[in-house]
Amino acid sequence: MEDWVAIGYLLSAALFIFGLKKLGHPRTAPFGNQLGALGMLVAVLTTIFSMQLAGDAQWVLIGAGIALGSLIGYIMAVRVQMTGMPELVALFNGFGGAASALVALSEIQKYIDGGTVPEGLELTVTMVAAGLSALVGWMTLTGSLLAMYKLKGGVSVFGKWIKTPTWGPSWLNPVKVMLVIAVAVLIYLSIDDPTNTTYLWSIIGISCLLGIVLVLPIGGADMPVVVSLLNSLSGIAAAFTGFIIGNSALIIAGSLVGASGLILTFIMCKAMNRTLPDVLFKSFGGSGEKQSLTRTKVGSDADEVAMMIDGAQKVIIVPGYGMAVSQCQHQVKEFADLISEKFDTEVKYAIHPVAGRMPGHMNVLLAEANVPYEQLIEMDEINSEFPECDVAIVIGANDTTNPAARSGEGPLAGMPIIDADAARTVVIIKRSLSVGYAGVDNDLFYMDKTMMLFGDGKAMMTGLNNAIKEI
Repeated sequence: MEDWVAIGYLLSAALFIFGLKKLGHPRTAPFGNQLGALGMLVAVLTTIFSMQLAGDAQWVLIGAGIALGSLIGYIMAVRVQMTGMPELVALFNGFGGAASALVALSEIQKYIDGGTVPEGLELTVTMVAAGLSALVGWMTLTGSLLAMYKLKGGVSVFGKWIKTPTWGPSWLNPVKVMLVIAVAVLIYLSIDDPTNTTYLWSIIGISCLLGIVLVLPIGGADMPVVVSLLNSLSGIAAAFTGFIIGNSALIIAGSLVGASGLILTFIMCKAMNRTLPDVLFKSFGGSGEKQSLTRTKVGSDADEVAMMIDGAQKVIIVPGYGMAVSQCQHQVKEFADLISEKFDTEVKYAIHPVAGRMPGHMNVLLAEANVPYEQLIEMDEINSEFPECDVAIVIGANDTTNPAARSGEGPLAGMPIIDADAARTVVIIKRSLSVGYAGVDNDLFYMDKTMMLFGDGKAMMTGLNNAIKEI
């Protein structure tokens, strides 16, 4: 019967791997997500089966845990808006890290309660893995919770909105290193005395503090990178816990999450022209002072823009977080269909790797509106097409289209951007001329060829669609 347990874990691992492969493309991503969920279901059922074989299955607790977890997950998934998805991902990262750390803690608790303590290499490996699981898991929990509130912009306490602080003096970086060293020392000491609870709780306390001081100085512009990194850490914590309890599926799943999350983190850092140490130890975006606006721009109306689009042979739409906030992806899709049918216009979408608040945010939003996948073009591939583009429609994107990134100065220096300014005409839909997360004024707004539609994205796109219908 134990062979069936091994086969079950092997099947779940295969589903995780194939699911991760399918997540690499928007068209196959939903199926990949389903494969991953199925893999987790197989892993859970296999674990319950192995517990039954060992005589450790407590069906009341197992049933209650599955029912409660399923209910919470379903409610959160149904209620969350697309604009709140980054916060939900950050929260799930934290819960994943904490779950792994709690499992590791329960194993060590057996030693403290008088169970058999392994000796030699087995003890060393177990205590090191438990210590690292605690370090990464609890650090991920507190760091993810703080990242979630930073993405929300603050927290409501008794009806009063309190903004999440971004604070990072220079002396805080050595403190981070000292905290890591302190945990390493405590892990070493716990090998000699695994039943000493002081070491254990000290590791947990320091790890929780480390998560806070790690995320506290990081500004809003870097939050997507931080969320991706924390996702990787939650997987690493799971892998450490898998070593402790001898669960192959947990080791494989944790390693896959850790590796893929780390790769995504470096991809995003490259897209922002920043290194990971810069993100973790240098402030950027929300932590710096924002430029004050000294220039003005006269806004246009939907009729003017519609007349200008009439006759355009090629239009490129550049979606940003403003599109997500206003939930106007369906109006954007309607706009693309209208001009394609009425004016025979070629329409494409320029997708920046860090547009929105999390990787793939724009892809998911547009896929929700049934935008054809072949029209979603990555930044590196579509930038060369802007000089031959008649009209670039920028919806809520700011930093990702800011020409200041090419200047070599300021917080955006060197960051790859969408070359919307190379289009013959630029239409920007935005509530105001306010700066983005990096706090830098956007020269694109003030160019002679730029037309501004000031207002809510959904309202402006609806008005533009109505104006086009009347032509």
